[in-house]
Amino acid sequence: VSGNLSVALYIAALVQVNSDGAQSLTATQIAFLAWGVNILSGLLNVAGMRVIGNVSRFNVWFTLAGTAVLFVTLFAASPTKNPAAFAFFDFENFTGWDNSGLVFMLGFLQAVYSLEGSETSAQIAEEAHNAEWTAPVAIASSIAGSWVVGLLYLLALNFNVQSVDSIAGTGFALPIAQLFYDAVGRPLAVLCLVVILVAQWAAALTAWTASSRLFFALARDGAFPGKSLFMSLTRGSQSPYWGVWLSVAVGCVLDLTYIGSPVAFNAILSFAAIGVLLAYTMPMICRVAWPQLLNDENRGPFTLGRFSWSVNALGAAFGLAMSFFFLMPTVQPTTALNMNYAVVGICGVLLFIALTYAFWGRRVFNGPVRTVDMAKEDIAEVLGDDKTSGDV
Repeated sequence: VSGNLSVALYIAALVQVNSDGAQSLTATQIAFLAWGVNILSGLLNVAGMRVIGNVSRFNVWFTLAGTAVLFVTLFAASPTKNPAAFAFFDFENFTGWDNSGLVFMLGFLQAVYSLEGSETSAQIAEEAHNAEWTAPVAIASSIAGSWVVGLLYLLALNFNVQSVDSIAGTGFALPIAQLFYDAVGRPLAVLCLVVILVAQWAAALTAWTASSRLFFALARDGAFPGKSLFMSLTRGSQSPYWGVWLSVAVGCVLDLTYIGSPVAFNAILSFAAIGVLLAYTMPMICRVAWPQLLNDENRGPFTLGRFSWSVNALGAAFGLAMSFFFLMPTVQPTTALNMNYAVVGICGVLLFIALTYAFWGRRVFNGPVRTVDMAKEDIAEVLGDDKTSGDV
């Protein structure tokens, strides 16, 4: 949801920058632009993994080339270059919090947000060859690649930002548009925004890929209602289309909150981010609390070996700490308009999950269905007679 809305916001920022701020889009127009991006993403996902794979391969090379374009453009065209002391050590506090340590930790939230979506490779692992190796390698390489690209991008921004105050008080739809506008002027700012817009769209496209496969897996395991629906696949592309279009529908509904209340929309994004972070953290907690469940017999080829427990303990501690900071107000003084309502959403979701499990889930959910060592006729019995066409 946030990825496709970001695409809409980049389009809105493009309109403003290209008109030197004379034209702008309303919240309603931005929300309906996000609808269009959602629907386009849904259509491409229904078209199948070949299309998604081609877009993803294009995006890898486009992101690398685009980062180089942004890096060179900013350093070549910006009138003022900041010293290294500013780029690496300048500390700006616009939050109203007096505790610098707390402000520093709140700054981690944007860094943590960049990790979301890294698990997409795991969500589609059942459709991959040699998944026990390729899926973890894909996850690790995507994070490592993002780190390198992100570092270069941030260095270009920090060395070439012209005015922090101008960015903080911008009237553009996205503050980054103000940075580009101040640093390189209107034409090159448009170029920079287009580069990020395309990369953002291609990356956000896979959100529906991951969520639809998650719906499929949960329905197969009995953890989600509507098993026959969410396990239905398109004949040609073998895509779980009910999961794709449910994702699109939920995304469009959430985009509508942007029209009525940006506070409500930001709260939804905040507790969604916490939910994803907790989903990453729970397996690590299990590895730390019950290390005996992982032994040499059930380890995969991709393993941390004797460092497994320590790395998982550090990861679990980091995930829990960041979840706490995600719940805190980001500005002071706190009012009804800037309060972080994510805690309300998290409590509501946890209550819904608990009630659903108590009254329904505990009778139908017996744990994940294991299909790795099953014969094809046994898989057919689990999935349904018409769900085994193609690779499983």
